[in-house]
Amino acid sequence: MSFIKETEEYLKIVLKKCNYEIDEVVLESSSRRDLGEFQINCSMNLAKKYGKNPREIAQEIVKNLDDRFKNVNIAGPGFINVSISDKYLLKTMNKSINDFDTLIDKKNSKKIIIDYGGANAAKALHVGHMRSANIGEALKRLSIVLGNNTIGDVHLGDLGRQSGMVISEIKKRKPDLCYFDSNYNGDYPKLEITPEELAEYYPCANADAKENPERMEEVRKITALVDEQKEPFFSMWKDIVEVSSKEIKKVYNYLNCNFELWEGELSSLKYIDDTLKVLSPYMYESDGAKVIDVANENDKIEIPPLIVIKNDGASIYATRDLSTLYHRMKEYNPDEIWYVVDARQGLYFEQVFRASYKSKLVKKETELYHYYFGTMNGKDGKPFKTRDGGVLQLDDLLAMIKDELSKKMNKYQDNKEKEEILDILTVATVKYADLLPFRTTDYIFDIEKFCSFEGKTGPYILYTMVRIKSILEKTNCKNIVLNEIYGETERNIYIKILELSRILNKAYNEKTLSYICEYLFEICSLFNKFYSECSIINEEDVKKKDNYISMLTLIYNVCSKLLDILAIKIPNRM
Repeated sequence: MSFIKETEEYLKIVLKKCNYEIDEVVLESSSRRDLGEFQINCSMNLAKKYGKNPREIAQEIVKNLDDRFKNVNIAGPGFINVSISDKYLLKTMNKSINDFDTLIDKKNSKKIIIDYGGANAAKALHVGHMRSANIGEALKRLSIVLGNNTIGDVHLGDLGRQSGMVISEIKKRKPDLCYFDSNYNGDYPKLEITPEELAEYYPCANADAKENPERMEEVRKITALVDEQKEPFFSMWKDIVEVSSKEIKKVYNYLNCNFELWEGELSSLKYIDDTLKVLSPYMYESDGAKVIDVANENDKIEIPPLIVIKNDGASIYATRDLSTLYHRMKEYNPDEIWYVVDARQGLYFEQVFRASYKSKLVKKETELYHYYFGTMNGKDGKPFKTRDGGVLQLDDLLAMIKDELSKKMNKYQDNKEKEEILDILTVATVKYADLLPFRTTDYIFDIEKFCSFEGKTGPYILYTMVRIKSILEKTNCKNIVLNEIYGETERNIYIKILELSRILNKAYNEKTLSYICEYLFEICSLFNKFYSECSIINEEDVKKKDNYISMLTLIYNVCSKLLDILAIKIPNRM
């Protein structure tokens, strides 16, 4: 249990001793450190409940507080200001040096599936996929740290028009392959295709189909055959997806995104028949299509019926999402499912969720959430584009950042070491910049700014961590324990660490990592202030030096855990 929660429980006992009952006591961080580090503001609510003067109630509470507090005073009508006694603060910090869990509050464990990533097979990942992957991975890790059984599913977009595009391009370039011979009677071999070919085929086919109606019609026909699982095109497409998935995994691995499930639309096909049996009583025909009404009387906007089956009898994206939900409920029976997908699909998810509950495909106790995110924009304030106006590919963005960072790293003789550090820094740069804004906020990605080693950036955080690691490696402190508080900056660091539980709870409740990013910056800034004030390695007082090293160990352990939540690694040196 965290210091904050433990103290709030203690305050409830104090209030009961004073003959007051209250559902919740909040120990709030104070913005007036001259008055106290924390505030207890329950006197006003109690005054209304019991018809007493709030200041008198505050005085009663203060009389019953124990020695965990110092500098206790009452301000205004009954605001109780307190600071934490040195003895209690050091005791709490010493418990936490090697035990992160003493700083946080675990949740009542739930089983949660997080649907994020959403890369499209046979197509290059773009910057939008990065946002979903970064936010989803960090939310998953945060959820696990707080005690939930959490499963991440990449949910590949491995059906759709890209199948027709790629197979059409293969047919154009290699028309003699047996898959395109109507007279072929043998077993179809596994399709041999390289990642390099795959990267080229879709853009070429897409560009041609836009200009050529006949080509587009061919693409549509092939896509329909794949969706209907007709051979040989269905097996061809599965072979293509297999090659594509390996390339997609490389990019996600580079970003430290690790999915427990690598499923997608293809995986859902085998559950469609069972899903439609569940949905059938709630569907009706409209213009030849099968739909479900999902509107409610109190809707402020029009919510159209959800199309489940097209008028030609084919399944669509919604069919496959519902089928995926069917499978998830049968296989995992989760308490919650989170979809980390951009805001444009908000109406669609509302339709799918309502259809799922209405048909009892998903039990009412299971919570379905769409956690959308804002767009990543260029300096012009518009969605990040290439110079010719196309969507910026993720590989290109990562290369641009790595190139910018490389300009700042000229001291390395070992190119292998430099490349390894650059890769870690590149990922840290994009992740910290991507997670720093509030989740739903659009933000401007300024490469030069975010690659800086100063300010709120990934490189600044990692530079600070490497500095701490270097100091710890140069010292030989065997007794890691805090015995005394020597200065104000040290104390401010400890108080900031006490606030961690509230930061993580806020990040979890609002499903945004911005609070953790801000917190990391504040901790690192406090350390760098301390570093400029004190000589750590050259400190002659052994007791004081050991105390400093113990504090640095605490800072490093806490920040390392937070960086791991953000899926950011720490290099050995910079």
